[in-house]
Amino acid sequence: MRYFSIYVPDQKTNAGRPSQQKQEEMNQFVGAAIQRGEFVSGGGFLSVKDHGCIVRRMNGKNSIVDGPYAESKELLGGFAMLEYPSREAAIEGAKRFLDVAGDGECVTYQIMDGPPPE
Repeated sequence: MRYFSIYVPDQKTNAGRPSQQKQEEMNQFVGAAIQRGEFVSGGGFLSVKDHGCIVRRMNGKNSIVDGPYAESKELLGGFAMLEYPSREAAIEGAKRFLDVAGDGECVTYQIMDGPPPE
């Protein structure tokens, strides 16, 4: 089963660009996940404040919002496309990721490969 996971770092304890050591640890983690067949693709995000925007549609009209944003506590740190045999395995994978990434949360969704389950 495929899963899409979004990492939301804790902004108090995990803010800013990761250290060189943390980046190396993450590269090793991802390399091992690739070897196990779990990691399909993914990456980290640059600061949305400096490198991103929000495109919103309301009442048929589009608007573009550049940072800074009021709710910076919910900025995303990265994403991953993952392959696991079960929901439980995906949860264990998220726990292993957080052991390396640090404080925050992984929001993980199973991807629908066909008709939705009944």
